[in-house]
Amino acid sequence: MFLELWKASMDIQSALYQLHLVKAATVRACIPKEFRLVEAFGYTLGGFFLANYDDSPAGVFDELVVIAGLVWSPPTSCAWAAKVLVNSDEACDHGRKEVGLPSQVARFSKTITAVSGKSKSKNTGFLNAIGMNALFCEPRDCMDVQVTEINDPTVKDFCNINLTTFVPESNIGNWMGPAIKMSLPSFSGRTEYYPNLLKYSCQIECRVRAVHPAKVSGPSSMPKSEAERSSEIHHATEEFMDNGKNLCVAVMSSKPILALEFSCMKMQVEAPVVVPNSFNNSLATS
Repeated sequence: MFLELWKASMDIQSALYQLHLVKAATVRACIPKEFRLVEAFGYTLGGFFLANYDDSPAGVFDELVVIAGLVWSPPTSCAWAAKVLVNSDEACDHGRKEVGLPSQVARFSKTITAVSGKSKSKNTGFLNAIGMNALFCEPRDCMDVQVTEINDPTVKDFCNINLTTFVPESNIGNWMGPAIKMSLPSFSGRTEYYPNLLKYSCQIECRVRAVHPAKVSGPSSMPKSEAERSSEIHHATEEFMDNGKNLCVAVMSSKPILALEFSCMKMQVEAPVVVPNSFNNSLATS
């Protein structure tokens, strides 16, 4: 229903793009068999994208994209999304039926608290190695984002994301980081709503800067007494859903190597195109 709006630009209030080293064996099951993972020493590059859209064809909404890993698309590589969670029925429907994304509706609960004291992150070794750790500001506030997936008739906690936000004292232009333009190619499809394999690209203009990685935790375990009351008739379905959720939480809980904050961001999603079978065969043999 948004075909006429593919070229419309979406404004994003803020976004976090966090890259993780993910075990290739962990995510292999959720990636189409014709794709070869981009991997080294048994690891691929996954992570997540957390964004707040303040202007889009679907209105205002939050989004969490879990990126399972990178797959080869000679001469480059593309991301593969294992899960997309949004708090908008319209955005979910669009993602499923027009972009071929594994979209689900979720609830995003945010809590902001002031940070007391200053602490150094333990996950900045990669940034030290490339000389970027000195660019960090000290955190001023801490935001907890609880994401709860809504699968009718079930409502289940998906994950909790703890990230620090930064308040500039002066020189806001430098604090926001340099302005950049980039293109992010991705594959999608092979879902219940869109069985074909698709390829699309996001054109992005934004300001970007390195930030401390967010901490991700899975949902708390369900009390035993409550688990015992669960209906056996839904056991197989719930186990399948939990396996998919656990895979995504495993991706987001793996070792972070780089976190980037995007601001003043405009994104344009190009209309996806169906990947021909001949290209599928070349992916499998390349």
